[in-house]
Amino acid sequence: MPTGHILYASHGGTYVLKFTGEIRAPMCATLDNFLEKSFLDPGITGILIDLTQTEYVDSTALGLIAKTAVFLQLHNGRKPIILSSNPDISRVLESMGFDQVFLILDGCCDEIGLSELPEVEPSEQEMMSKVISAHRVLMGLSEKNQETFKNLVDILEMEQQAQGESGH
Repeated sequence: MPTGHILYASHGGTYVLKFTGEIRAPMCATLDNFLEKSFLDPGITGILIDLTQTEYVDSTALGLIAKTAVFLQLHNGRKPIILSSNPDISRVLESMGFDQVFLILDGCCDEIGLSELPEVEPSEQEMMSKVISAHRVLMGLSEKNQETFKNLVDILEMEQQAQGESGH
């Protein structure tokens, strides 16, 4: 049973994502699927991510959140907005270099019109690919992140390769 939820809405080209509770790797296939579809929308002008009710967010989810900044910067040169009122979450965002690629504000978002993301159940191989990809995005944000996640990514890639060779 997931301990967190991801809600979404779209208003005039701005996509709103609200994370509640604990956001961990098993939820990331659902988030990544949504992001990939959203990025295909030619009318997308902005992304707002509300973390005001987030208790915990793991590094895989952080990598996918960072992916929104990379996309929006390439798409229209804008920074996505993150709302964060939890000092612990804000500290993690800053330590990962998110303040360089996001506009981080202390505030909350009106919840009108938010719906829960449809859940996606990835295979073990798909999940591994998403975890690796998310961490690669984080590594691209700063040298510190590069050092922090390099060994993890190397190990996961070796494990993924071994699984591919053994047919699992």
